[in-house]
Amino acid sequence: MKNTEDKSPLAGVGDAGSAAALIGRLAGFMTPERAATLVRAASMRTRYMTVLAENTFHPQNAAALVRHCEAFGLQEMHTVETLCRFAPAASVVRGTDRWVDIRRHRSTAAALAALRGRGYRIVATTPHRESCTPETFDVTRGPFALVFGTEHAGISDEVFAAADEYLRIPMCGMVESLNVSASAAILIYILSERMRQQVPDWRLTPAERDEVLLGWMRRSVRGADEILARLDAAEGSREGEQRHESER
Repeated sequence: MKNTEDKSPLAGVGDAGSAAALIGRLAGFMTPERAATLVRAASMRTRYMTVLAENTFHPQNAAALVRHCEAFGLQEMHTVETLCRFAPAASVVRGTDRWVDIRRHRSTAAALAALRGRGYRIVATTPHRESCTPETFDVTRGPFALVFGTEHAGISDEVFAAADEYLRIPMCGMVESLNVSASAAILIYILSERMRQQVPDWRLTPAERDEVLLGWMRRSVRGADEILARLDAAEGSREGEQRHESER
C-alpha cells in the first residue's frame, strides 16, 4: 500500500488529550493558512536558549529584544526591572510580544536563581571579558541564558560576578562594542542557528508545544473561551441525548 501524508496543518500536533482537542476545535475558527502558520512557528520554538534583559530602559531596545526572540524562535525571555520598567515600544514590537512569554523578576538575584534552578548556564554578554566568542561558544553543554545589561553601563557587577561564561563579539574597527539591540540580534541569530544544527533536543516537548500553540490560538480567535464553552455545552447535550436514547 502506498504511504500517504496528512496535509492538515494540525498533522502531528499532539496525541489525544485536552490540549490537542482544544487546538483542533479552535483551528476551525481560523483560516487553514493561519492555523498552518501557528503550527509551523510552534514547531520551531525552543526554551533551550533564553535571554535575560537587565534594566533595559529604552523602549525601542526593549521592543527589539522581544522581536529578536520571536524571530529566531526563543519562546521565553526574562527581565529585571529594579531600575526601570521593561516597556517595549508598540510601534517597534508590533504585536510580537503576543507570541513570546516574558518572565519578569523582582531582582537580578531572583532572576539568576530562577534560571539556575531550571538548569540554565548564565552567559554574560560583555566587551570587557572573554571566555568565548559566538563561534567558539559551546551550545551543546546544556541550556543557556544570554544576559544583556542596561544601555551604556552594560551588565551589572552582580551578573559579572555570577556568570558562568563571558561572551564577546570581536570588533575589527575602532568601536569597542555595539548597542544592545545590534548585539542581541547577532548573538541570538548565530547561537540559535548553531543550536539547531548541533543540539538534538532543542525543540519544545510535544506537550510544551501544544501548550504554547493553544495559548496562541486563544489569543488569535476572538471570544475563544466563550466558543470553547459553547462547544463543550453542545457536546455534553449530545452525549446526554445519546445516553437517553440508549436507555429507552
